[in-house]
Amino acid sequence: MTDYPGTLYSEIREVLLASRRQAYSAVNFAMVQAYWQVGRLIVEHEQNGSLRAGYGRGVLQRLSEQLTAEFGKGFDARNLRNMRSFYIHFPNRNALRTELTWTHYRALLRVEDEAARSWYMEECVRAAWSSRQLERQISTLYYERLLSSRDKAPVTAEAEALLAPLAAEDFIRDPYVLDFLDLKDYPALRESDLEQALIDKLQDFLLELGRGFCFVARQKRMRFDDEVFYLDLVFYHSILKCHVLIDLKIGKLTHGDVGQMDSYIRMFDALYRNEDDNPTLGIILCSQKNEAIARYSVLNDAKQVFASRYQLTLPTAEELERALMAERRRLEAKLDDMTDPEDIS
Repeated sequence: MTDYPGTLYSEIREVLLASRRQAYSAVNFAMVQAYWQVGRLIVEHEQNGSLRAGYGRGVLQRLSEQLTAEFGKGFDARNLRNMRSFYIHFPNRNALRTELTWTHYRALLRVEDEAARSWYMEECVRAAWSSRQLERQISTLYYERLLSSRDKAPVTAEAEALLAPLAAEDFIRDPYVLDFLDLKDYPALRESDLEQALIDKLQDFLLELGRGFCFVARQKRMRFDDEVFYLDLVFYHSILKCHVLIDLKIGKLTHGDVGQMDSYIRMFDALYRNEDDNPTLGIILCSQKNEAIARYSVLNDAKQVFASRYQLTLPTAEELERALMAERRRLEAKLDDMTDPEDIS
């Protein structure tokens, strides 16, 4: 293995990171400008320039269906209303900030007070907050606490301590970027090589069991209010007559993961469960090295007969753990055998 000088690596790394940041900025600002224009057209054409809220919902729904058919996701009626609101609250196109993404602006639109909204926008640009950082500051009422506090230093220190750094590749995981570029939400854009290989194995394993698993989707997207969530694998179980959601955790399983799965189940049922379906099941898998955990999650209203059938039909925790860890050991052994980094695909 060639050991390149640290300075050469650092310089090349900085060039690549700078290029990613430029691509990120260009795509997002093009999206912001396009959505501002869409909002302007909705206000001008559907409301004859009026800023009243009583516009025809049926018109937006039909428009949404047409745009989605041609341009893909990202144009549901809720997002079109956001574009309309975007134009109303930011009417000066020349005042749009190139540093802010559509996700930034969506967060700002939820701030009702105009002074607070302007402050958050300027502070976001000044401090280079990511959209997640901005949302955290808004949700913790950073501006309001600063305004009401005589000693502002502790409030500022607390806010800065809660900020997580933005990874350079995070933009490609932004669902709005995927929508805008019509990239069809490819799972590989969000999965690491290890995650992808393990999910491949789980998908094959469950289908090979022959116990009623029918594959539905991978990296299934659920949009609920202004949040977007992804499920690693979704199956329909033909014996149990229910959906089975599977979420893979590369690190240690936490209580938060269990609570998140229960939330996923409730959201999935609200969006996709049919009237004659049994309660949706969730399986959480942890693939931490030298440890595997499988945890089942089901809503409390599951009928006893259904519950007993699910115990007999689903794979046991031990079966899932063995399949998961065998694949992880195989992958790690393969990587250990590769001494030349160019051989790693």
